[in-house]
Amino acid sequence: MAYAEITYRVTDGVAVVTLNRPDKLNAWTGIMEGEVRAAMRAAADDEAVRVIVLTGAGRGFCAGADMQTLQDIQSDSRAPARGAGPFDPKARDDFSKTYSYFPAVPKPIIAAVNGACAGLGLVIALYADMRFASDAAVFTTAFSRRGLIAEHGVSWLLPRLVGMANAADLLFSARRVLAPEAREIGLVNRVFSHASFEDEVMAYATMLAKEVSPRSLREIKREIWNAQFQGLGEAIDAANGDMAGSFVSEDFKEGVAHYLEKRAPAFTGR
Repeated sequence: MAYAEITYRVTDGVAVVTLNRPDKLNAWTGIMEGEVRAAMRAAADDEAVRVIVLTGAGRGFCAGADMQTLQDIQSDSRAPARGAGPFDPKARDDFSKTYSYFPAVPKPIIAAVNGACAGLGLVIALYADMRFASDAAVFTTAFSRRGLIAEHGVSWLLPRLVGMANAADLLFSARRVLAPEAREIGLVNRVFSHASFEDEVMAYATMLAKEVSPRSLREIKREIWNAQFQGLGEAIDAANGDMAGSFVSEDFKEGVAHYLEKRAPAFTGR
């Protein structure tokens, strides 16, 4: 598929989706929205892809919604029409909204935040499974400084990552948060030097792609997102049900065999 506002490549089992409007700090548009979803679909359906990295070209990750889009909404008094439908009809309804489909993508998604990450760009990053930041990255919720609200489920996502008080601070003030503080409060998993950022992110993603069972990644991702809506007993019961399938899987047999034989794994994802 030809893309206008993103790029897509697959290297060593890692699909890299790059927001590609660097002159606009990769501000989010309707075109970009559709292309990111199409790229996630391509990665989900490609057996050669085991991990997905989402990043931005140039100095920014995503500076939020394109200002022209916001002006159009203001003049029309309506939000843009949506209606892509569920990414995975078998997933929870919670994971079928406009931006909440990332948890339904059956492969780990790493948001590689290389620079400015604001507003809707931050929402997109929060729906990823992990966030790695360049030491040049800057975060802001932005909404309160645009007369908006905590959009697209960020009021649910952010407190789970940084705690209620920190989430309130970031949402109320919309202040700028630099990468070290983002790491300190749990907004990102790791911070890497900007000079080595791409190499560090790809090294981690490639490790997952080559050394870890794709079936395990798929099942564990589903479990941890579903567990956000479960009590402890429900999560235990669900995991116990999933365990039976693991014991008869090809990846379980390979997981034991490669360990005993002291060789690299050859997981199939089945």
